[in-house]
Amino acid sequence: MKVTVNVDCTPEEARSFLGLPDVQPLQEAVMAQMQERMMSSLKSMDPEVLLRTWGPMGLNNLEQIQKFFFSQFPAGGMTGGGAAKK
Repeated sequence: MKVTVNVDCTPEEARSFLGLPDVQPLQEAVMAQMQERMMSSLKSMDPEVLLRTWGPMGLNNLEQIQKFFFSQFPAGGMTGGGAAKK
């Protein structure tokens, strides 16, 4: 024997019927705090601030990083690899 019961109620009504606590005020407080933290952290994502943080020596530091990257590639990769040599 198969019995199907359909209940039409709102989430608030279901919570109160089952005796579950209402966590909506807590959720709103947590979400407000998360939003505040995210907005304050967006200020540190400003490109100018990031460059000042990452590159204390200014453009000289970027040039050093570029030289380091280029020094990691083999010399054959710079000439085109399979190109015919004179």
